[in-house]
Amino acid sequence: MWCKQAWVASAMAVACWSASAQGTSADTAAIGYVKTVSGEAFVVTDGKSVAAKPGTPLKVRDTIRTGANASMGITLKDNTVMSFGPATQFVLEEYLFAPAKGDAKLGGRLTSGSLHYVSGLIAKTKPDAVTVKTPTGTIGARGTRFVAVVSQ
Repeated sequence: MWCKQAWVASAMAVACWSASAQGTSADTAAIGYVKTVSGEAFVVTDGKSVAAKPGTPLKVRDTIRTGANASMGITLKDNTVMSFGPATQFVLEEYLFAPAKGDAKLGGRLTSGSLHYVSGLIAKTKPDAVTVKTPTGTIGARGTRFVAVVSQ
C-alpha cells in the first residue's frame, strides 16, 4: 500500500511540475529570430539589453531597438517579415500562432522610427488578428505589406 501511495504522490508531483512548466513555456518560447543587422541594434528581454545578431531569438514582450545609423530585419514563426530602420523602437506585445487550433494573433507597438511589414500566415489567414499601435493610431494589416514611420 505504501508503495502505491508513493507512486501516486510522485506522479502528481511530476504532473504539477509539467503543468507549471507548460504554463511558462509560451511566455519564454522563441516566436522568431533576428535575420539581419546593420550597425548598433539591440533586443531587450525582461529589461536586459543584448546586442542583436543573426539568430538572436525573439520572445513576446521583447523590445527591438536600432541605433541612429542602424537597421534590423526579423522573421517570425508564421513567416511574417519586419524590417526596422534607424532610431526605431518596437515592442512585440503579443504573438500567438497555433494554426492547428485556428489561433493566431500578432500585436506590436512602434514608438519611434520606421517599420516595413510583410505579411506572414497570420495576416493571410486572419487579417483582423494583426495590429500595430503607433502614438497616433492603430494599423490593421489587411493587405500583404505596409510601411509605418513615427517621427519624434
